Parts: sequence; C-alpha cells; structure tokens
Amino acid sequence: MGDPEDVLEQAAQWLSAGRGVALSTVLETWGSSPRPAGSMLVVDERGAFAGSVSGGCIEGAVVEAALETLGGAPAKRLEFGVSNERAWEVGLACGGRMSLHVGRADPAIVEQVRVARAAGQPVVLETSLATGEQRVHAGAAAIDADAAARRAVERDESLVDEGRFLRVWNQPLRMIIVGAVHVAQVLAPLATQAGFRVTVVDPRRAFATAERFPGVALSTLWPDRALAGLALDARSAVVALTHDPKLDDPALGEALRSRAFYIGALGSKKTHASRHVRLGESGFTAIDLARIHGPIGLDIGARTAAEIAVAILAEVIQVLRKP
Repeated sequence: MGDPEDVLEQAAQWLSAGRGVALSTVLETWGSSPRPAGSMLVVDERGAFAGSVSGGCIEGAVVEAALETLGGAPAKRLEFGVSNERAWEVGLACGGRMSLHVGRADPAIVEQVRVARAAGQPVVLETSLATGEQRVHAGAAAIDADAAARRAVERDESLVDEGRFLRVWNQPLRMIIVGAVHVAQVLAPLATQAGFRVTVVDPRRAFATAERFPGVALSTLWPDRALAGLALDARSAVVALTHDPKLDDPALGEALRSRAFYIGALGSKKTHASRHVRLGESGFTAIDLARIHGPIGLDIGARTAAEIAVAILAEVIQVLRKP
C-alpha cells in the first residue's frame, strides 16, 4: 500500500478504530532516492504500517521512531544517508540522502484532508518542522492566499519553505479522449495506470460502449457539449483521435477556450495544417493554435495503435512535468 491516498485512508481507518497513529513523510531527498518528497508511511500503536518512504532500507528505523512518537516523544526530523558502496544493497543506483518528519497523526487534520480530497479540491498540509503543528489549506482561495502553497500546487510538488513542509494533494489529473477508436482502447487503460481519470467522448454509440471500454467513463454527447460539461481545468488533457473535423474541431475549440494543460489531435502534418485554417477561420489566433500538439505524440516512429498510444501518453506527461 504505497499510494498516498491509500495511506491516508489507512490512517483514517486506524484512527476511527481508536488506535494511536503516527505519520512519517519524506521532506527532501538528495542524490539517488527511490521515493520523492511527500511519500508517506503510516504506523499504528501496534507496529502495523502502510506506505513507503524508501526502497525498504530505512523503514525499520522509521517505524521505530514512529512508535517512540506514539509513546509520548515529540515530533522529530530524521536524516538518513546511504553511501555509494552500500547503494546497490538497498536498491539504489548510487548513494543518496533523505530527510523525513515523524509525528503523531491528528484525527481532525486527517479528516479535513480527506473531506477536501473527496470534494476534488487541491489540498496543502502545512507542517511546522520546529513544533510539528499542522494546518490545512484546502481549496483554491485558501491556497492562493499563501504564495509558497500556491507555488507547490502549481508545480505539483511537495516542498520545504521557511521552516515548514507543504505536502500537496493536487486536483485529479484528467484525460478526455475524443473518439472511441482503436488507439483510444489502448490509451485509456494506459492513462488510467499513469494516474489520469479518463473519459472517452464519442456521439457514435456503436463506438462508445462499455464492452470496448470496460471501466472507463463514457459520454455520447456531441464533443463540445461533453467538454463544456466536464469543466476543463489546468489539470486536464484533451486528446482528439477521431480524425473527423465534424467531431475533432468542436472539441478542440472547447479545449482552446479552457485552461487544459495539454491539447493534441491525431493526423498528418497536412491534416494539421488544414485544421489550423479551419480553426483560424473560427476566430482562434496563431497563439491559440500553437497549443495544439499535432501530429500528436512524441516522435518515436510509432506505427501500431499501441505504439501511438504510448507516444501520446509520453507527450502528455512531458508537457505536464516539463512545461
């Protein structure tokens, strides 16, 4: 159970059962580290734990420190280092260091984070590294009021700022795939595994079926209506795959009017040039049209539907992580 969402749920379950719970969080890493800042491990008073803060090389020490906290010790900051000589023994390519915070979990704080997450809000959990005191910033307004919290959410990166650690739970990543075509059948599960909430949009009911897209949200509305109803935001990616201007163009128009971080469309360079002309005639500027990635996907020489899906997802991730 390494996903931070699962870790938080496990903490809530143990707390509701009346158990004491300690939460350990990776603050910073240097060199080779298997887990990024924000990774969490939760420990109950019986020594049961869930989550991960390393490749297994320090978990035992972290659990021991967590149990000391549950026994009455104050919140603490832990520092660990692995030499280059020992790195291979613990699953690292080379040596590295990491810093962690260990403290008793506050049921009210855990519940605030869970409620905000369930409502689809961005959340920043602020922890004082000096005292262990915590505060929840939930929702855009609260986060925008704190420059460092806003920066952490924009980067989608937990960070240390002036004696406090800001743990980010961002709004869900979404991918809206327009066109229930063969490539979409491969892309949808791939994107889901990468952490995206996927919706496939296609008014052609013979294409958009649960049999062809098991477990995927489907919409048979016309693409522009479907996208308008989905309220695209800066955590949304739109992928147009129908290769049909009657379907792709309305979807692209709606995407261009949104804050979607990625917009891409299937088609050759010639097709893409024609697409620019049509959308330009609809009033979109050259700056608007430059947001559309086309031909879609990283240029890896993809030929099959599966290879094209990999190229598309790779480009989406590249734009997300290296804007």
